[in-house]
Amino acid sequence: MKIVVIGGSGLIGSKLVSLLRASGSEVVAASPNTGVNTITGEGLAEVVEGADVVVDVANSPSLDDTAAMEFFLTSGRNLLAAEAAAGVKHHVALSIVGTQRMADSGYMRAKAAQENLIKASPIPWSILQSTQFYEFIGRIVSSALDGEVYRLSPALMQPIVSDEVVEALAEITLGAPLNHTVEVGGPEAIPLDELGRELLAAHEDTRAIVADAHARYFGAELNDRSLVTGPEARIGSLTFGDWLRQSIAAD
Repeated sequence: MKIVVIGGSGLIGSKLVSLLRASGSEVVAASPNTGVNTITGEGLAEVVEGADVVVDVANSPSLDDTAAMEFFLTSGRNLLAAEAAAGVKHHVALSIVGTQRMADSGYMRAKAAQENLIKASPIPWSILQSTQFYEFIGRIVSSALDGEVYRLSPALMQPIVSDEVVEALAEITLGAPLNHTVEVGGPEAIPLDELGRELLAAHEDTRAIVADAHARYFGAELNDRSLVTGPEARIGSLTFGDWLRQSIAAD
């Protein structure tokens, strides 16, 4: 089985490539660094030729509303057209839990538009929506610094370690197309401001975190349903606290 991973050099892509290769599959890591560009179309036809499965884990280089929409629509159209011409049998994409619930976020609208392109394509498909990765919580907290305090929403978040997302994505990739969207999330739903306090305490950062219900997340205000999975989701096992202790010990 030939599998092409678009975005194969990123956090998720590189881990997915390694895991799929360990399964014995022929795996091609595709990215602009390898001469494959889903925006310009460069190298697309060549890389998907003979592919059974294409997995799209590429992300927009900009979180700006317009730039993200242009990226996901252009990339998605080019990629799906190349796959259709090559006879690809399964398109797999990684998306985000909450895309259909957070219309105030331009980035989430862009991801929802990507999902809609996939669903409208004649290519059999599977979409895995994941909650936020533990590895990115630090960036979220850092971006919330307002003077000497951090302002974070108290809404629930259900983050997950990236390794467990990759495991779920690999299983879907090696299986039959679902023609359905499935979710994966972490084992705990915790208020975002509490995640921030736990992170700061672990790094001995004494600055305060203010719970602000109007604090924005990718441009949207959150509620307790925005960033958590539904009842049929696949649930990971590693808690944020355990991951945090392990990551600090490894530094």
